[in-house]
Amino acid sequence: MHAPAPEAARTGETLRAALAGLLDGLPPRQAAQATGRLIENYRGRTPTDAPVLRDRSDVVAYAAYRMPATFEAVRSALAAFRAAAPEWTPATHVDIGGGTGAATWATAAAWPDGARATTVLDWAEPALALGQELARGAEAKALREARWQRRAIGDGLALPDATDLVTVSYVLGELTEADRRAVVDEAARAASAVVLIEPGTPDGYLRIREARERLLAAGLRVLAPCPHSAECPIEPGTDWCHFAARVSRSSLHRQVKGGSLPYEDEKFAYVAAARFPTSPATPADARVVRRPQLRKGQVLLDLCTPDAGLRRETVTKRQGPLYRAARDADWGDAWPEANDGA
Repeated sequence: MHAPAPEAARTGETLRAALAGLLDGLPPRQAAQATGRLIENYRGRTPTDAPVLRDRSDVVAYAAYRMPATFEAVRSALAAFRAAAPEWTPATHVDIGGGTGAATWATAAAWPDGARATTVLDWAEPALALGQELARGAEAKALREARWQRRAIGDGLALPDATDLVTVSYVLGELTEADRRAVVDEAARAASAVVLIEPGTPDGYLRIREARERLLAAGLRVLAPCPHSAECPIEPGTDWCHFAARVSRSSLHRQVKGGSLPYEDEKFAYVAAARFPTSPATPADARVVRRPQLRKGQVLLDLCTPDAGLRRETVTKRQGPLYRAARDADWGDAWPEANDGA
């Protein structure tokens, strides 16, 4: 996906600066050890009634390590959502399992001029407290005035009726199957639009695929990444749909992972769906679902399409403007259908 808009980039820089400030006074070795332990145990392996984020040092380490990646993944998903519904702006936003608020920062970056009543729900009190602390220094009013509420995430969760936008990022894998379905169903019941993000792994994709089916059954229509609301054309077990967002690595990232590159790519799977009509009615002609392959005089694009499912398109130099567009295309972009006269 292409580079973020200036507003999103500025919000991301503000968030990274705030996270860097949190690490002041926390010994680097302690931060690295806490982060390593949490990476191994936090996502997908902890029952909802026993969060692994035990205290402030845990939360600070985890936030510094994971918030930038979660922010960029959610930002990318919301950018695709906005491209499909450019005239829509949420007035209310609920972030389920939002923890320290990465998805809330991404939503503020996606709609910088929107006046939103934002609520973050999570079961870990230390995460909510730190999220509120970080948000106080944000430029966006929606962040500074967000409500941070401790709530069990699972069966029994009740959301306000007629919520405009519900986000659920990197949460479904932490839940039991019953709780996961209950959360998705409640989001679908209450919201005009739902955006779900999971890790870009085969299991993460399967959770998104199941959630997508439940959103469709509840009457929502898929806006992204799929260019259709039909059945996913991928045969489970043979492949999985995922995308990537570029993330600047902090010193903590490099220390924990032992890497030297100043960036890494966060792989994620997502679905964005809505109840309201959009124009045009089809969210995209096609979606680029793998990195484009550049060859001499041609570009190979792996596409998901409404009618033909998954297919490869070869765009050649003789196609002029379409070829130039293909050279600029990125993984995750919407793509126009080929035409021989281009």
